Amino acid sequence: MFTGSIVAIVTPMYPDGRVDYGALEKLVEFHIVNKTDAIVAVGTTGESATLDYEEHRQVIRKVVEFADGRVPVIAGTGSNSTLEALKLTHWAAEDGAQACLLVTPYYNKPTQEGLYQHYKLIAESVDIPQILYNVPGRTGVDLQPETVARLANIDNIIGVKEASTLERIDELLDKVSNDKFSVWSGEDGLACEAILRGANGVISVSANVAPLQMHKMTQAAMAGDREKAEAFDAELKELHRLLFIESNPIPAKWILKEMGKIQGGIRLPLISLDKQYHLTMQDLIAKLPKA
Repeated sequence: MFTGSIVAIVTPMYPDGRVDYGALEKLVEFHIVNKTDAIVAVGTTGESATLDYEEHRQVIRKVVEFADGRVPVIAGTGSNSTLEALKLTHWAAEDGAQACLLVTPYYNKPTQEGLYQHYKLIAESVDIPQILYNVPGRTGVDLQPETVARLANIDNIIGVKEASTLERIDELLDKVSNDKFSVWSGEDGLACEAILRGANGVISVSANVAPLQMHKMTQAAMAGDREKAEAFDAELKELHRLLFIESNPIPAKWILKEMGKIQGGIRLPLISLDKQYHLTMQDLIAKLPKA
């Protein structure tokens, strides 16, 4: 259903932390013009952890409104509370999102059976395509391929965003990938190789800053053109690395501010990029591939 470069879009904010919906509209247009293949609204990169319920819902509504059917919108609706994730997923379905992305419950460390029951309840309760999201480095829990395979039997669970290793992506491609169930890379630095091996695309932080280049890389990789895909990806390697020099989305929001796309707002406990990295980032911006 969704392939290519899928941006995990940042949530623009004023310096005082209020959501800047004007800048959000311009970002959506920026992605449409630069051929981003789908947009994830209010994922981890969109600061889902620090938006309140109403803000969370309103950002998704606005992205759907601004996209106006020109690009698919996937709503981030995960939580470590099953009831909260269920409520957010209901709202996203009501508000016109094409699918939902649900991160594994974090901090409370459910068992594999608990993860299965969590996702099963939400999928059976809300009739909208749903994507699993495994990012053990941030959540403290690892959704195992065997559990993914069980969940893949539920009709509206359509795939998994895997942000761990190429070996895990290979295992998922072998065990669960088919015409109904997709695998997306959740690591920009691994995405090119993952797609060349059969993944359906990437849910990307780098696409916030270099959307057209990410689109070109994913299209070449999906076409099986290793030489072209790796050439595009080589131009993005330093971006992939530096976007995690501090916690995501701190670097991405700082670069977008320098590019004139957004203001500098970010919510505590996250703060703006440390000054020691400013020159490095400015040098990176100067070297970014041009459209």
